[in-house]
Amino acid sequence: MGFLHSIAEFFKAGGAMMFPILLVGLVGLAIAIERWVTIARAQAHTKAMWAKVEPSLSEGDFDKARKIVGDDNNPLGRLLGAGLAMQGAVRRRDDVEKAMQEGIMEVVPRLEKRTHYLGTFANLATLVGLLGTVSGLIGAFSAVATANPAEKANLLSASISEAMNCTAFGLGTAVPLLFMHAFLTSRTQHLVESLEMAAIKYLNVLSLRTSRMAQGAVQNIRAA
Repeated sequence: MGFLHSIAEFFKAGGAMMFPILLVGLVGLAIAIERWVTIARAQAHTKAMWAKVEPSLSEGDFDKARKIVGDDNNPLGRLLGAGLAMQGAVRRRDDVEKAMQEGIMEVVPRLEKRTHYLGTFANLATLVGLLGTVSGLIGAFSAVATANPAEKANLLSASISEAMNCTAFGLGTAVPLLFMHAFLTSRTQHLVESLEMAAIKYLNVLSLRTSRMAQGAVQNIRAA
């Protein structure tokens, strides 16, 4: 109970600028949680999907791979679905690669969506905290200049508390937001690299199969 009372007193002493900082922190926290859940689910689904579809790709059974991928709307499903659809139509690596590049360009913005707001909110919390600091210092100087001598000490103390509390709260909000921004950016980049690696493995399998088919055609011609 004493801890909560201390927090309430700290917040009250910070003045009006504490409310915008709190709002920025809460919105940033909501975005961070939503992004973390989305990326964690995408990573888990990507790992499970690749474990199912990799044997079929390695065996060159692209029809079975298409059935596994189906209409999956997750990142790896969309990426492999685009490549497998193009492979079934033309069977050329260049066209399949272009289709998968388009798939990656479509998937990546969805994975990175709203994450950049965390960096913006961190800067905003810092700036609002500094604005509260300036406001508190202006109040402190005004108190010294115009207040009665008996009241100067109390007014000066309250104004300095407002300034310091706003600074502390702004920085205390900005630092976790920056950390969450860096963490989510790293997780997103790791997921994108996993998708790119899966695409490269699929293209290598396709190239190997095409090469074997070409060698078999040449041998059949020579045998004839």
